[in-house]
Amino acid sequence: MNTIISFLSMPKTSTGPSEPRGFLAQCVSAGLLAVLGLMGNGQMSVASTHDEPFFLRGSVVHVSDGDSFTLSVDGQRKKIRLASIDAPELGGPDRPGQPFAREARKALAVLIHNKRLTLRCFEQDHHGRSICDVPLPGGQSANRELVRQGWAWVNTERRGQFMRDDTLPALEREARNARRGIWSSSEQAVKPWVWRYECWKQSQC
Repeated sequence: MNTIISFLSMPKTSTGPSEPRGFLAQCVSAGLLAVLGLMGNGQMSVASTHDEPFFLRGSVVHVSDGDSFTLSVDGQRKKIRLASIDAPELGGPDRPGQPFAREARKALAVLIHNKRLTLRCFEQDHHGRSICDVPLPGGQSANRELVRQGWAWVNTERRGQFMRDDTLPALEREARNARRGIWSSSEQAVKPWVWRYECWKQSQC
C-alpha cells in the first residue's frame, strides 16, 4: 500500500514532450485510486451487486406505506423497500396521494408489523433502502401477497428492470380479474411510477 501511495505522489522530473507518459500515469493513478476507494473501509458492500443477495434478520418496527418499512436489526434501524412491486403513493404536504394508499399500508402492516423476519435483499436504492423479498412464516412472501390481494402493482417500470419474481404478473392478472383492492374502482388505476412523474414532477394530477 505504501508503495502505491509513493508511486502516486512521485513528482514529474522530466520536461518537454512527456504528455503521453503523463496521461498514462493519470490513468493508472485514477484506477489505483478507485481500488483504494473500494478498499478504504476494508470491504466492498454486498448491497452494490445484483449477483449475490444478502440477508437481513430483524423485527418490523414501522410500516411507512404499502411497499416500505423499517426493520430493527441488532438495534439498528434499516429502511426496507419491497422488491418487484410498487404500491399506491401516500403523498405528503406538497404531493397528492393516490387512492387506496392507506389501505395498501394497512395490508402490509397486517402481514409484517411486529414480526421477526429474515429478508432476502438484492441492493440498495438511492434513498439508502435495501431492496428485498419479504418471506412470511407460511411460505408465501409479502411481495406476492400484496399483489395477490390487489394492493400493489408488479413493478414494470423501465421495461421490468426492477422485477425479480416471475410469478407476480399472473397474481396481478388474478387480482385485476377479481377486482380486488386497487382494481375495485371503476376509474383506471394509475401506476405509481407514472403518478410520481406526471403528478409530482409535471403537476398533471
